[in-house]
Amino acid sequence: MTDDAPAPKTAFRRVMLKISGEALMGDQGYGLHPPTVERIAQEVKSVHDMGVEICMVIGGGNIFRGLQGSAQGMERTTADYMGMLATVMNALAVQSALEGIGVFTRVISAIRMDEVAEPYIRRRAVRHLEKKRVCIFAAGTGNPYFTTDTAATLRANEMACEAIFMGKNGVDGVYDKDPKDHADAVRYDEVSYDEVLAKRLKVMDASAIALARDNNLPLIVFSLDEPGGFKGILAGEGTYTKVG
Repeated sequence: MTDDAPAPKTAFRRVMLKISGEALMGDQGYGLHPPTVERIAQEVKSVHDMGVEICMVIGGGNIFRGLQGSAQGMERTTADYMGMLATVMNALAVQSALEGIGVFTRVISAIRMDEVAEPYIRRRAVRHLEKKRVCIFAAGTGNPYFTTDTAATLRANEMACEAIFMGKNGVDGVYDKDPKDHADAVRYDEVSYDEVLAKRLKVMDASAIALARDNNLPLIVFSLDEPGGFKGILAGEGTYTKVG
């Protein structure tokens, strides 16, 4: 798209994209898979080119998951902080991929590490978005016992995002049961927050769903595996489930 070309119409002006750390590891089962990171960066760029302001939160499960570390005998708070550091590594990887294709970004950490990321200051982050920089929020909320789902919902509210886009691996929305295990699983086109909580549908953890519900923040659950899926949904196309 040239500088003087009109931006495609989109339903949202500012959105949060939440993806798991596992989304970055491709088929290798652990760590970062550079071609996969670059593909996701291209998906983000395609939406950025539409004029949409983008926030991101990335999990850390491809490197370390605090809950699993705790289950194996590690002290929970320590394990959660290690998980937060993993999200910073993922954020830096995505930042590098985005800036390699001409998208300016800021990694903003809830834990101070000034040499590699900015500290979280809400007004400064809002200003970055207004300047069309992609803001990648790292280190969760900065507190143990909270997931990156909760961090994404918290930051989305603080940044006045109009929706959270949940990029999933292998599924294109919310189902009544796991479609990987049940051939008769039915996908919802739309489902309420309360139904997600009551039926324990696997969208986000309960505290994140409750925070989204209390602030009327819609969730759009879609497949991250489909090329152009993120852009397509913003343009009013594609397959997804809306939680609201």
